[in-house]
Amino acid sequence: MTSTDPRALLESLFHTAVAAADPERVVPPALPTTPPAGRTVVVGAGKASASMARALERHWPHPLEGLVVVPDGHAVPCRRIEIVEAAHPVPDARGVAAARRMLDLVRPLGADDLVIALISGGGSALLTLPAAGLTLEDKRAVNRALLAAGATIHEMNCVRKHLSAIKGGRLAAAAHPAPVLTLAVSDVPGDDPAVIASGPTVADPTSCADALAILDHHAIPVPARVRAHLEACRDETPKPGDPRLARGDYRLVARPLGSLRAAARAAEAAGLRTLVLGDALEGEARELGRVLAGIARGCRDHGLPASPPCVLLSGGEATVTVRGRGRGGRNSECMLGFALALAGAAEGIWALAADTDGIDGRGGAAGAFVAPDTLKRARARGLDPRAHLADNDALGLFEALGDVLVTGPTRTNVNDFRAVLVADAVAAGGS
Repeated sequence: MTSTDPRALLESLFHTAVAAADPERVVPPALPTTPPAGRTVVVGAGKASASMARALERHWPHPLEGLVVVPDGHAVPCRRIEIVEAAHPVPDARGVAAARRMLDLVRPLGADDLVIALISGGGSALLTLPAAGLTLEDKRAVNRALLAAGATIHEMNCVRKHLSAIKGGRLAAAAHPAPVLTLAVSDVPGDDPAVIASGPTVADPTSCADALAILDHHAIPVPARVRAHLEACRDETPKPGDPRLARGDYRLVARPLGSLRAAARAAEAAGLRTLVLGDALEGEARELGRVLAGIARGCRDHGLPASPPCVLLSGGEATVTVRGRGRGGRNSECMLGFALALAGAAEGIWALAADTDGIDGRGGAAGAFVAPDTLKRARARGLDPRAHLADNDALGLFEALGDVLVTGPTRTNVNDFRAVLVADAVAAGGS
């Protein structure tokens, strides 16, 4: 521990977690061993979906065709599967066109054909085909409001499904009677297939009434057409037991817990005690940072819940209620809340929080590092950490300190990754 650079160690754990969810590693073992008698059509959406398509092409020697939509900057070259880009997290017309084309691809298929759906986080915003009577701008307005209100991913996707013509099982229903094999990379706490990318190929247990309740809970003023659509609820999502979904096969190929366990093994190989706090830690990002700081101090000062040198790992998706004009994102805000909670008691404690997709908020960073002297260095530069937090501009502070992790799009996505390093007494004394 005394010879290890804490920042380098934390960064290596992040890269280990991302590598564990690399589509080239996780897709091939999940593929069928034999092709169908008819056509194989690939559809997909999400931050990992282009790299999933490439892995599929490399390991599927049989005829193949299809269309996958990914966020801008997440495309990779494919020979047989068309890759298109669209806006994320607020949808645009390119996502609408891609979703419409996917439905057109699967509707003519028969029982001897096969649909392979490549689904990953980000797919909800990319598969944006408004339900009948709604417009793209209706969906954009609701999406922006949910993001600003700090709605959880479960809440957001419940609403999105009930404003959509493709999500919430509707893509698989359109493909009936063709079987649908879904390969999914989870970015949601709990790995619920109905929540990952709003579950376009699985039954939806939620209702229009649930969606309305979420909007009302967050006091979101929605367009009149949206409220009328949800109140009338003329076209509910396919529910469990729907015969159109009976030929579905859902395979979760990567999930947050798998990446956390890979990082834990790497930390243990480096001689550190490791505690995985969980893969579904949620809540306001700054408050989650405060909680993690309290656990880190307990380790350092009392050896509980783990004695140093140790690493505390966690995943999940924090939320940010937007109050200021900064660029976010949730991982940077978590880390600034963490640093402020430690204040003058940060000796021997380092941390990293980053999004495994490589993009945190509206900046170009994946996340941010905290060191024992973070607040001291910030104030020496004339920066006010509390003012940055109040303005939702944690990223601006960490950029000024050179304490951001920049990876670019990783082309996978298993949610947020957080690692807190609590040094032993010798290392802490030299911090």
